[in-house]
Amino acid sequence: MQPRIRTNTLTGYAGLARSLGLDPAALLAEVHLELADLDVPGRWIPAGPAARLLELSAAQAGCPDFGLRMAALRRLGTLGPLSVVLRDEPDLRSAVDLLSRYERLYNEALHLRLREADGQATIEVWLEFGEPAPSEQALDLVMAALLGIIRALVRSDWQPRSASFARPAPPDPGPWRRLFGPGVVFERPFTGLVLPARELEASIVTSDPSLRLYTQEFLRTIVAPGASEAATGLADVAEAVELLLPLQRNSIGQVSRYLGLGPRVLQRYLADRGETFSSIVHATRARLAERYLPNERYSLTTVSQLLGFEAPSAFSRWFRQQFGTTPQEWRRAARAGRANEEMTVAPDAGD
Repeated sequence: MQPRIRTNTLTGYAGLARSLGLDPAALLAEVHLELADLDVPGRWIPAGPAARLLELSAAQAGCPDFGLRMAALRRLGTLGPLSVVLRDEPDLRSAVDLLSRYERLYNEALHLRLREADGQATIEVWLEFGEPAPSEQALDLVMAALLGIIRALVRSDWQPRSASFARPAPPDPGPWRRLFGPGVVFERPFTGLVLPARELEASIVTSDPSLRLYTQEFLRTIVAPGASEAATGLADVAEAVELLLPLQRNSIGQVSRYLGLGPRVLQRYLADRGETFSSIVHATRARLAERYLPNERYSLTTVSQLLGFEAPSAFSRWFRQQFGTTPQEWRRAARAGRANEEMTVAPDAGD
């Protein structure tokens, strides 16, 4: 199944489209969605077509900052039930951790990761659609929405030290600078917000410690029992694979050693959760390929190295087995925003 988003993600779309002279119903139909879908808050819709909708709307309206304008129409409640818990987290670090751990409750295509080093924190974001889809407007929306969430939780005039975008620079970067501040940079290796690590300790202004017991209890009611723990454990294995792939140290022995486990222990752990080491490696490579390919800063040779392949030809063979197309064709399709129903991840093809 392709990743989905909640219709809350497109809050304000129809009104913004009309204000720019567009026909929202016609544009939605063009990407095989319906205007009536947007009238039902919380309904799941496929993420790829939604991303194409934003790109198509921006192009037809001649409005490069369409995603930023969409984000301005959102409120904290756009996150759905998770917003109730989020506003009572004690500090920004806890809030970012909550958004990251439970991202699939509101957006199955979105991934957030908090990294810290040398007194600096980075909240990195990326999207995985499971098909070639444009991501510039969608990531603009995510970045501006994330900024809005932090401002709602911490301080209305909060700004990051810098805002990094993998996308090419727009013709007029003014709207991005007005929103994120002077530290906006484009054509970077990642998309995300950079801030001093100490700011992660900033208190959430809406937090009430006396309510935290109840909000945590509420959180357990909206998450399947044990689901977050299982997902966290598998995510740790996938993260270890991701870190070791560029070093070509992605054998089960090397990954289990990194995790402080024996290979057989890791095998049993994965089997108990319906996974194999091979399936984790293939899924991790597929996610990374989808993240890197649209960014033309990465040559195909570089992408193959980041995914742990000894030669680009091995990467190309694996990619065709997994996606049914070549890396070059995927990159062109993603940049053009074309849909291809057949370009989905194939079942585990073996290690």
